[in-house]
Amino acid sequence: VNLKGRSCLTLKDFSSDEIKKLLWVSGDLKHRIKHEKQYLPLLQGKSIAMIFEKRSTRTRMSTETGFSLLGGHPCFLTSQDIHLGVNESCTDTARVLSGFCDVVLARVYKHSTLEELDREASIPIINGLSDLYHPIQILADFLTLQEHYGSLNGLTVSWIGDGNNVLHSFMMTAAKLGVHLKVATPKGYEPDKGVTEEAHRLAKQHGTQLILTSDPMEAARDSNVLVTDTWVSMGQEEEKKKRLKDFHGYQISMQTGSVAKSDWTFLHCLPRKMEEVDDQVFYSSRSLVFSEAENRKWTIMGLIVSLLTDYTPQIPMLKF
Repeated sequence: VNLKGRSCLTLKDFSSDEIKKLLWVSGDLKHRIKHEKQYLPLLQGKSIAMIFEKRSTRTRMSTETGFSLLGGHPCFLTSQDIHLGVNESCTDTARVLSGFCDVVLARVYKHSTLEELDREASIPIINGLSDLYHPIQILADFLTLQEHYGSLNGLTVSWIGDGNNVLHSFMMTAAKLGVHLKVATPKGYEPDKGVTEEAHRLAKQHGTQLILTSDPMEAARDSNVLVTDTWVSMGQEEEKKKRLKDFHGYQISMQTGSVAKSDWTFLHCLPRKMEEVDDQVFYSSRSLVFSEAENRKWTIMGLIVSLLTDYTPQIPMLKF
């Protein structure tokens, strides 16, 4: 598997073996740098343009610190620094940045912005989050689960919340790793129809289950992993009152976990609010949220190294 020169807009475009390779490289870099204290200047002399239309803690910090740790130079660009698609077209921005740097990570509102950047750029484009997908979050989630459980194949992940970009990325990835997926969303907040159709096709292809319901307890039953996310994303603030009402009963608590498997764990991509999950779960030993947050760094490093170099992991292949 060689991913050098590829872009990563959605894990829909990546095969089972390619996703496993990304996780393997990420785990390898974490082992060699964090635990073995090795210095690996794999990105020496390279630079990344980080375009942020939306603010972020984890995406910015993981990319900046990770790219620097590998010897490269990160450049952070907000909408106040460059006016993407306003004072300069996406086409022109993509072509200009292709001459300045080696890779672009863009955190945008519209997925179509990423697609235009990718069409016009001659360097890899990475989706740092869009309205449709959040692939770099899912890589971190699955590395966290692989570390905790020892393997991924046969696990059941239950999503309880909004049918949003993070869920879409779970749906494009879970089956390829042998993971069953159960989804509970309130009526009217279901995942994108096209994404759902593709997820059903993937589940059939890989022999996994995909179950969609509006009952949180039904989704949680016999699950290994309970996952949720914000109910009110950036740009949806005006809908907050209605959304909080519509998501009543969706808070993850120990009661939710009472119907899950005895080894159940909890994930949340952060930032978290009380209505989504209570403190008893969030700060419990079942919560993997802070390991999950740290793994944002190792997986973005693994992704960028895979897209820019011919790096071969030194540790044995992870068990999937």
